[in-house]
Amino acid sequence: MNIETKKWEVLCSEEEIKTRLKELGQEISNDYKDKNLLVVSLLKGSFIFCADLVRQITVPTKIEFMTTSSYGHSEESSGSVEVVNDIKCDLTGYDVLVVDDITDSALTMHHVINHLKSKNPKSVKSCVLLDKPSRRKVDLVPDYLGFEIEDKFVVGYGLNYGDYYRNIPYVFNVTNEDR
Repeated sequence: MNIETKKWEVLCSEEEIKTRLKELGQEISNDYKDKNLLVVSLLKGSFIFCADLVRQITVPTKIEFMTTSSYGHSEESSGSVEVVNDIKCDLTGYDVLVVDDITDSALTMHHVINHLKSKNPKSVKSCVLLDKPSRRKVDLVPDYLGFEIEDKFVVGYGLNYGDYYRNIPYVFNVTNEDR
């Protein structure tokens, strides 16, 4: 599908995202005010969301990155999650917040949380920009959530189509209609 020739339906505008990030940053700051916060950003999809989110968090925050793979260039998860690049630091004593762009099947987040729990942190919670609960394959509800959305293929604000469109400052769905 050539998405350049299709209509784009904006699901989360740039302004809506900015507003929600401020709210999430305040909520996370309040919840972690007396804790040792370590944010783990799941690359590549969450890098924009995570960067904007941590700038809204007012408590001291350490940031690490992990790369997982379950999608490749497909629109659907393969169901198999692989840790491609793991974090290298010792999690002992940290309250870990895993940040991802989207949770649909929740297989990736479930795998990452269990993986990180094996590294002896004080706690592990999750934060996602988008949640598609209708696609859930494991019992997981994000602890912090930007927006709940319908089961649509979404692009923009870090979410890609192929290797492109991560830089679009809003989240959109590609319709079947021509522009």
